Amino acid sequence: MLNYTRLMTLVAAMCAVVALSNYLVQYPVELAIGSLNLADLLTWAAFTYPVAFLVTDLANRIFGPAGARKIVFAGFVLAVLLSIYLATPRIAIASGAAFLLAQLLDVSIFDKLRHGTWWRAPLVSSLLGSTLDTIIFFTLAFAPGFAFLGTNDEFAIAAAPLLGIFSSEFPRWISWAIGDYGVKILVGGVMLIPYGILARLFLRPVSA
Repeated sequence: MLNYTRLMTLVAAMCAVVALSNYLVQYPVELAIGSLNLADLLTWAAFTYPVAFLVTDLANRIFGPAGARKIVFAGFVLAVLLSIYLATPRIAIASGAAFLLAQLLDVSIFDKLRHGTWWRAPLVSSLLGSTLDTIIFFTLAFAPGFAFLGTNDEFAIAAAPLLGIFSSEFPRWISWAIGDYGVKILVGGVMLIPYGILARLFLRPVSA
């Protein structure tokens, strides 16, 4: 019963994080710092999505890679269904593809590094997973070449100074991708703190 409760808690956490992130990715951070407009650089999802890697890594530590993959697949199915309602079909498709591939990469890398220093496996796996996730998601969600997946967000594809500071102009979604990725890395590093606490003090490994 304890293992089942842990499993369902992690599945629920995964679904909540991804669904919330899919909703928040539609909203830029409307904040100006001097001449820098963060709306050209970040969406709110950058602050929430890295928690998905925390959930996956905790599942991997507790249940092993087989159990972690079950949580990833369960989270993938439920999160995509929720995202269709909370966001747009194109966002749901982009998020689903990015989520599944990035999380499975995270599981594989974490498992290879799990016997090293406690922080190395979650740090490296989330770093590489975030990289793949960012590339796949923003390309599918906003790049004109994938317009067949759904209507383009006009604000996202409008030209703007790169990162809001360089004179060269690119579609705004490219700055979002770079900015979101930078924040994901920072938040991913911070997530090592709750990972270490939960993995060491509250959770006990069980058979996968």
